[in-house]
Amino acid sequence: MSVKIQSMIEGKKIVVVLPAYNAAKTLEITYKEIDFTIVDEVILVDDLSHDDTVAIGKKLGINHIIVHEKNKGYGGNQKTCYNKALEISADIVIMLHPDYQYTPKLIPSMSHLIASGLYDVVLGSRILGKGALKGGMPMIKYVANRLLTLTQNILLNAKLSEYHTGYRAFSRRALKSIDYESNSDNFVFDNQMLSQLWNAGFEIAEITCPTKYFDDASSINIKNSSIYGLGVLKTSIQYRLHKWGLVKYKIFLYAKNQ
Repeated sequence: MSVKIQSMIEGKKIVVVLPAYNAAKTLEITYKEIDFTIVDEVILVDDLSHDDTVAIGKKLGINHIIVHEKNKGYGGNQKTCYNKALEISADIVIMLHPDYQYTPKLIPSMSHLIASGLYDVVLGSRILGKGALKGGMPMIKYVANRLLTLTQNILLNAKLSEYHTGYRAFSRRALKSIDYESNSDNFVFDNQMLSQLWNAGFEIAEITCPTKYFDDASSINIKNSSIYGLGVLKTSIQYRLHKWGLVKYKIFLYAKNQ
């Protein structure tokens, strides 16, 4: 029987959510690197995969497996993840892609940053250090990441190393303070969520995260990358206009009860 770490993590229910789509080849290796001495439960949300993702999840004994009856998109998948995590009373929620691009070994460090009360949001950054290029990030993606991040930092009056990581940790308070349900069901969901968190006054921490780019790791094509980039710029401009009081946008208006 594993023993929970008796420290800052004590008393905090930590839930890892896995938004999955065709992750059969990498789900098991990702799951087996999760530190269950501190993680209480895992939620797998399958967005109508065409492979054995669900069967492998059941074989691994994942606590909660939810299968969408139709494909809801990356953002729609995360909405289901967070709703379920809050439903089962998670105090800290770690969003980890099950494609093994990000190492689960950072879960304890990210959890401690939130459990300590220092931050409500922690991002695993591929850009801090040399993790991105060393891990095989294509140069065109790296350059696009840097340019988008620079523009976002200016518009959001922030200073993050990147906004585009898929490795994120949230306190319950942070998730319940924003209306993520009003966000897009597509990839821009991530950036809308960060903008909402900035707007709500939350500080966002970053931790250096190595990354791996390989054939079975998920990636979006050039067309979807372009749509994503335009969506990111649109979200950042909307945030700035909203902060200036020139235009009010729905995603920044509603706050859930904490």
